[in-house]
Amino acid sequence: MRNSLFLTHCARLFEKPMSTFAFDQATYLGVLSRSPADEVKQLAEVIIPQLGSIEVLRNRTGLAMAPMQEGARGASFYLGEVLLAEAFVRVGAVEGYGACLGRDLEQALAIALIDAAVQSGIAQGELAAFVGSQAEALAALDRQLLTQAEATRVEIETF
Repeated sequence: MRNSLFLTHCARLFEKPMSTFAFDQATYLGVLSRSPADEVKQLAEVIIPQLGSIEVLRNRTGLAMAPMQEGARGASFYLGEVLLAEAFVRVGAVEGYGACLGRDLEQALAIALIDAAVQSGIAQGELAAFVGSQAEALAALDRQLLTQAEATRVEIETF
């Protein structure tokens, strides 16, 4: 259910013109954290010269609680802990944040730099195009996974 809401949100975003950054922060950070690490790092390398002075405030790994919701009553509980890498950077007066699952500190740092670039208004067209193409690719992967899961559905009749 949550994935389908995300896909619907992304589909609406593609209808907007790309002249300004068409994604809100939560959406583009979510897309970047799920995108292939090498592609995110390459994009960050391209925009670094445009950023000027960069101060890395924090770049670390840690554990975060993974919240879930029980299906029948909707009660919240914690499924367990997940390892994540996170980074905070400062570019001028703007702070960028990035996080991803696992321990890839370079990917988290790249996401934080991209976040700072978006907030600074740097390379808006290129960044929006990248996030848009990645969102489309992730949506296709999600659809494929949901199709595969649907093929395993078992219907049981009870009397």
